Amino acid sequence: MATWAEFSAGQPEMAAFVEARFAADRHALIATLRRDGSPRISGVEPDFARGDLWAGMMPGSLKSRDLQRDPRFALHCTTTTASMTEGGDAKVSGTAEFWDDKSEYLRELFERTGWQPEASELDLFRFDVSEVVQMTVEGDEMVILSWGEGRGVRRVAKK
Repeated sequence: MATWAEFSAGQPEMAAFVEARFAADRHALIATLRRDGSPRISGVEPDFARGDLWAGMMPGSLKSRDLQRDPRFALHCTTTTASMTEGGDAKVSGTAEFWDDKSEYLRELFERTGWQPEASELDLFRFDVSEVVQMTVEGDEMVILSWGEGRGVRRVAKK
């Protein structure tokens, strides 16, 4: 797995695109795995900070418990139009790490946003990435850039 900083250093343009897509609408969807292995889709607000990809969740929420049990996830930005002509689409998948020491993250969050929840008010996760996907529409083609750890970027164009 790569940290977001490692991915970003190797693929700065793709990382900037993905960060911008997630920043366009703070709300995103995260897929986690339930105890029985079936998928669960939940809302989340991802945060690119300190060179990493983070998300805070309500303590003990189902998605938090899912990730603590099985750290695999898929994260999808909010797509604004079905045609993807306004901004495109971004997806990230990998594994989540439960983060006990929240003090530095919360201090930096307050400096950026003016909001600083109590540490007990959230379960904090840092995400490592194994796949990042960027989709855009260029003319009459859908262009998909897909990065995978160990294989680099693939480009596919579909009419």
